[in-house]
Amino acid sequence: MESPLPKAPQKRQVTAIIILILLILWEVGSTTIKYSVLEERESGSFVTNLAKDLGLSLGELAARGARILSKGNQQYLQLEQKSGNLLLKEKLDREELCGDTDPCILHFQVLLKSPVQFIQGELQLQDVNDHAPEFLENEILLKISESSHPGTAFPLKIAQDLDMGSNTVQTYTISTNSHFHLFTRNHSDGRRYPELVLDKALDREEQSELRLTLTAMDGGSPPRTGTSQVLILILDINDNAPEFAQLLYEVQLPENSPIGSLVITVTARDLDAGTHGELSYSFFQSSNQVIQAFEINAVTGEIRLKKMLDFEEIQSYHMEIEASDGGGLSGKCSIVLEVMDVNDNTPELTMSVFTSDIPENTPDMVVAIFGISDPDSGENGKTKCSIQDHLPFLLKLTVENFYTLVTEGTLDRESQAKYNITITVTDLGTPRLKTQHNLTVTVSDVNDNAPTFSQTTYTLRVRENNSPALHIGSVSATDRDSGANAQVTYSLLPPHDPQLPLGSLVSINADNGQLFALRSLDFEALQAFEFRVGAADRGSPALSSQALVRVLVADANDNAPFVLYPLQNGSAPCTELVPRAAEAGYLVAKVVAVDGDSGQNAWLSYQLLKATEPGLFGVWAHNGEVRTARPLSERDAVKHRLLVLVRDHGEPPLSASVTLHVLLVDGFSQPYLPLPDAAAAEARADPFTVYLVVALASVSSLFLFSVLVFVAVRLCWRRRAASGGGCSVPEGPFPGHLVDVSGAGTLSQSYQYEVCLRGGSGTNEFKFLKPIFPNFVGEGADRGTEENSHLRNHFGFS
Repeated sequence: MESPLPKAPQKRQVTAIIILILLILWEVGSTTIKYSVLEERESGSFVTNLAKDLGLSLGELAARGARILSKGNQQYLQLEQKSGNLLLKEKLDREELCGDTDPCILHFQVLLKSPVQFIQGELQLQDVNDHAPEFLENEILLKISESSHPGTAFPLKIAQDLDMGSNTVQTYTISTNSHFHLFTRNHSDGRRYPELVLDKALDREEQSELRLTLTAMDGGSPPRTGTSQVLILILDINDNAPEFAQLLYEVQLPENSPIGSLVITVTARDLDAGTHGELSYSFFQSSNQVIQAFEINAVTGEIRLKKMLDFEEIQSYHMEIEASDGGGLSGKCSIVLEVMDVNDNTPELTMSVFTSDIPENTPDMVVAIFGISDPDSGENGKTKCSIQDHLPFLLKLTVENFYTLVTEGTLDRESQAKYNITITVTDLGTPRLKTQHNLTVTVSDVNDNAPTFSQTTYTLRVRENNSPALHIGSVSATDRDSGANAQVTYSLLPPHDPQLPLGSLVSINADNGQLFALRSLDFEALQAFEFRVGAADRGSPALSSQALVRVLVADANDNAPFVLYPLQNGSAPCTELVPRAAEAGYLVAKVVAVDGDSGQNAWLSYQLLKATEPGLFGVWAHNGEVRTARPLSERDAVKHRLLVLVRDHGEPPLSASVTLHVLLVDGFSQPYLPLPDAAAAEARADPFTVYLVVALASVSSLFLFSVLVFVAVRLCWRRRAASGGGCSVPEGPFPGHLVDVSGAGTLSQSYQYEVCLRGGSGTNEFKFLKPIFPNFVGEGADRGTEENSHLRNHFGFS
């Protein structure tokens, strides 16, 4: 046994490991460990300690996954991982495994998987003397002419012994007699055969036959023997022996020749006549293999095939043919038959290691280790191995007839999760034969894909005044991974605006991404908001992505129009003065209203519902201006009451109404006396003139007092405006009790509005607009910036 291999290093840099493995494989390809064992030993018998021979520790032998591989699927040896002992797996019979082949050598390989290393091995089976010599015939018939001279040798048929070497037949003996002695010779193929040598001339008249016992003895310890009877018939003189046309015949026969095929016809001739010239052909000193495979026609000398030949079992046959005449003489010739190999064996594939499940991020991983073989010879026994094209796998030849299947780079489970690999082994014979072996490799998932939203931005719309816990929409993300790596959970991410109370506005279902409004939304307070949603998988480590969600609050018609002018909460009704000389289209008043909604919910239209005198006044539907529909006459009543309806365009529409009091006067100097309708006729009577004068004086005094109060309040506002606060009333060249409106006529002091400019804007944009009535201050201020835009639109400010 050769010296054990050096111990392979376990931890090296990748480059050093590859170089070292290549060196080891090269060395193994040229080194063989050899062992010898006697046949017929019981199963489990000790052969050697493999770990010690290879220079490996017991733990290292197990860690490297040592295995014993044999050609084909038959395993003769087994390896104990713990002890490192190499044992016989079963009882081995040398004669069954090798037949006549000597020495009998069984080849095996030692496979170390991590790193991959192959070591060639040979196990020689030594023969034991377990078979006795055996003659094929119990009785050997020998015809000897009485004219034979002393010293003539007569070859006898040999005994068969399945053992080899010294355990086969070594000597022959013959029973004691006065005419013959036995001489043992060596055949050209190494076998020993007996010859009967005549010591004394025969006399048929004295003795016509002799019966002797031939004994064959092998060289075993103790020796074994076999016997056969030799019957010697003494014949009359026959002085011409048969002669063959050739002493040596060479024949080639394909192994796939059918049974009954003619192998060769041998011919011999005998110059004698009669029975001494009649020839009979037979096999002489032939082995069991020859007798089982061929048959000879005793009359014609035709040799035919008796069973199918197998080149892989026996490559050639050596046989001797004997031609015997009727006088007891014979001639012999030799036939050497060479069996021609035919490509009749498909290549064989033996899988040693196979990993069916591999992770997608592992490069250059060994998937399978297998060996291939073909019992044929020459080109018929040469093989090549391949897999399908366009697969991310490579076949590598490690040692002779052993391959490894490895991944070519890293795999991507999301591109392909399963591979069906067909390993095709083809020989180079004619016709070519092939064997296919199918492998199914599953790529296991690694968390290498983050969840992906179906949209980068989601826009959701919800009407205001929604019910709490309303489902307003969903976000969806998918993950190309599988299992836990593809299970997505959703969450709300902190908003960029710290003032946005996102936690009280919406919530998300972590499992399916459904979004819910937590409370009722108010378009007038919050028209839109946005936030980010995160999607994370459950891999390790977890991967995540984000998407932007915009929520648009749709307006609902939940605010009725509000009338700014004329106010309806005053204790005294507002009365408009119209001169009787007014023509058609004279602007009597302008109804001003606003709506806290937006869009068509804030589009307002005006309608005159009721009037004291229909047809005298009209209301423009779009701007709320109340104008005279025709010229006034003396017959028209002095006092008129108009009911104006303000309606928005929402669904359903909301509305508000306002009442206007109109007084027809001959001129603006005439005082307005709010008299009851029942006493109107009596007021025009002369007895009450004095009362009218008194009333006129009272109204004049009240007017002067109002002017003084107005001047004082105005001065106060100017001081506040100068100090940076408060609001200023725009100045204009109008009388103290009248205000000019858009040059369309005159309005009473009740039409005066407070205008406030945004400090430091420089654009004179109106911040808000409201009439200077204390009862409206609180309501108008609550509308905020949104109402200001509606007010600007209604009043035509830009």
